[in-house]
Amino acid sequence: MTTYRLGIDVGGTNTDAVVLDENDSPIAKTKTPTTEDISSGIVDALDDVLAASGVGADDLDSVMLGTTHATNAIAERRGLNEVGVLRIGAPATESIRPLLEWPDDLAAAIGDNVAILDGGHEFDGRELNDLDETQVRNQIREFRGVDAFAVTSVFSPVRDDHESRVAELIHEEVADSVPISLSNQIGSVGLLERENATTLNAALTSVAEEAASAFLDAMDERNVTADLFFGQNDGTLMSVDYALEYPIFTVASGPSNSVRGAAYLSGVENGIIVDVGGTTTDVGALTDGFPRESSVAVEIGEVKTNFRMPDLISVGVGGGSHVTETDGNVTVGPESVGYRLTEAALAFGGDTLTATDVEVSASSVDIGSHTPDVDSETVRRARSYIRDEVERAVDRMKTSPEPVPVVVVGGGSILVPDDLAGASEVYKPSHYEVANAVGVAIAQVSGEVDRIYSLDDQSRDEAMSDAESEAVERAVRAGADRDTVDIIDIEEVPLSYLPGNAVRMKVKAAGELDH
Repeated sequence: MTTYRLGIDVGGTNTDAVVLDENDSPIAKTKTPTTEDISSGIVDALDDVLAASGVGADDLDSVMLGTTHATNAIAERRGLNEVGVLRIGAPATESIRPLLEWPDDLAAAIGDNVAILDGGHEFDGRELNDLDETQVRNQIREFRGVDAFAVTSVFSPVRDDHESRVAELIHEEVADSVPISLSNQIGSVGLLERENATTLNAALTSVAEEAASAFLDAMDERNVTADLFFGQNDGTLMSVDYALEYPIFTVASGPSNSVRGAAYLSGVENGIIVDVGGTTTDVGALTDGFPRESSVAVEIGEVKTNFRMPDLISVGVGGGSHVTETDGNVTVGPESVGYRLTEAALAFGGDTLTATDVEVSASSVDIGSHTPDVDSETVRRARSYIRDEVERAVDRMKTSPEPVPVVVVGGGSILVPDDLAGASEVYKPSHYEVANAVGVAIAQVSGEVDRIYSLDDQSRDEAMSDAESEAVERAVRAGADRDTVDIIDIEEVPLSYLPGNAVRMKVKAAGELDH
């Protein structure tokens, strides 16, 4: 029996879907409007793409979903949990309060429930201070209205004893079902950024449940019994249960899916990816077929975090971007008509000059019901503006001055010229407009570990073996078939600024789906 994969990517404007055959070749694709309830939009995309492909619901082997649900919830400060934030690190870390640098509206959205308690470890695993279990229990009882917990202990990536024990105490005091986020499973070293990432993860628990329910309901409505997976922000997959536990890993999964899809469709393994949407253009780097990870702290909703995130530059230019002329100067974006493109743009009978209208006027594309009457000089300047913006972003993403391949994908790809400064070649592969859905459909499942080891107590080989084993276990927990999991990336950094013989091990493992 032939089996098929279905990839779905729910964006702010469109829900894209693609069906892949047994050779992972696209055989049908669609773009449908994203709906407020998510589920009906997924059903619409599912119906369209299955009808176009002739594939039945029972022929689907697996369904993968990429969604911006978590990203939007943080940006809009909606649907977030009330979080009890517990930092285990007193008295050493009391000088800076948890959530101190958070925007006031975001901190208010998750409640003002923070505490710094005794405990934590040194970089080499020695106890910084004893964990006071009575103090922990009392603090848990004092929190009001909390429905999720975020626990962060000093140097927990080295030793997680105190975080694990606090989680046990929370379950004893509250309920076994209360969601608890532990920082050693989410962020890397760096207390404040790891604490921020862990707190955001806890705050997204209900949002993840809503997205998962919408996904499951859509599949149930059409009697789809295939294995279900979510896209992660490193271009790989995770099971639904894993996504419910770590919803923060879905943030920025859309651009990562586009990078993976662009690599797959073009055959380019190393280069720059330009993903043009309705409002923005995301530019990322491709390294051995995967998104390059950011090496600096990344802000999510104006909050600094240190968990894995793709290295991206976002430019405020897209297919729906306003084209504005002021004193002879023409600019494009950042304002955009967004999902209203087919209503507001001149080419569709609207009254707003957009970047898409510029391309229609230049006769580079034939879409819409009207031919916009745009001055040729305005067209020239607008196209030059877009070219300059994209070329600057590409140049910023490069690690050397040498020309590199550039792959252009996304529904707004018509805006990007076929020749770019700094590009050895510009690719616009087949199915470019649904590269995000293709990327999530062909993805593997991964696991990653980022820890500090003291080599005074063990050999380097023992430390590396431990990190690799943990990365494999995390990949299996996320839904990978253990027999197919391989180590795909190793980063080893000696930490000369710490006393003793310390080293940071960062290891990623990936494998095929476990059916």
